[in-house]
Amino acid sequence: MAELPDTAALVLACREAGLDPGDAVPLRRHATSVYRIPSPGRDLIAKVAPHAAQGRAERAVHLTRWLRAHDFPCVEPAEIVQPIDAGDFVVTFWIHYDQRQKAVPDARHLGRILRQLHALPVPPVDLPAAAPLWHFADLVTSSAVLSSDDKAWLVAERGRLLAEYADLDFPLGVGMLHGDAYPGNTLWDGSTALLGDWDEPAFGPRELDLAPTLQGGIRFGRSTAELDAFTTAYGYDPRDWPGMATLTGLRDLHTLGSFIRRAQHGDTDAVNELGTRIASLRRRDSSSWRAA
Repeated sequence: MAELPDTAALVLACREAGLDPGDAVPLRRHATSVYRIPSPGRDLIAKVAPHAAQGRAERAVHLTRWLRAHDFPCVEPAEIVQPIDAGDFVVTFWIHYDQRQKAVPDARHLGRILRQLHALPVPPVDLPAAAPLWHFADLVTSSAVLSSDDKAWLVAERGRLLAEYADLDFPLGVGMLHGDAYPGNTLWDGSTALLGDWDEPAFGPRELDLAPTLQGGIRFGRSTAELDAFTTAYGYDPRDWPGMATLTGLRDLHTLGSFIRRAQHGDTDAVNELGTRIASLRRRDSSSWRAA
């Protein structure tokens, strides 16, 4: 395993969990690093996050265990005592689902999953109130890669959209949310589609969970047929609801976050895509964007 800044934390957590970290394979390195851990029977995924994410890690583990106990199709946390405190990091372990030679489940599956999620009772887990773009202004103003003009525009645009959001009436009411529900966060377990990435669950207007997929029709080329299948599977089509433009606008800004962070670490592809997206937003057009 290559030496990376969070390697020591991974090794410590694996040993505490009774796992062998020797053959760990790094899969992704953003704010949270993700590793595949070869293990007898079934491989695991380790997520190594900054220690400040301790509460979020606990919530993800406890919520997904509760969801699976209610026959909800989500990823499964490993059967170990977790999360594990590893110095400056917190580590969680999850079942690995091999996706090789498999296409991402289409939006129809996500529509069905969200319909099931939104019908569940409130879980015995402390869910924060949904707060779109809560940290966005701080991220923007502290960025070393954005121009002062872009910073001012993005902060003002955030304020405009949040003012609109505060005045919306939500036909679907409020309840438990996944918080980042789009087809890219679904995966296959055999023939069953699962919903993964439970870092941002919240309690709030259910339309927030529908907006990311509909934004994909604007920015990432999702076809009308796929969006029709998504809304049919969910049982409600919010595309003609006046508030959806506000929610997809909030999602547009939300997607900038990972690019700002990556750009600050010297990722030239992220710098270029960030510039493309901000220019598009400032023109107020609906041009297509390149997926991360």
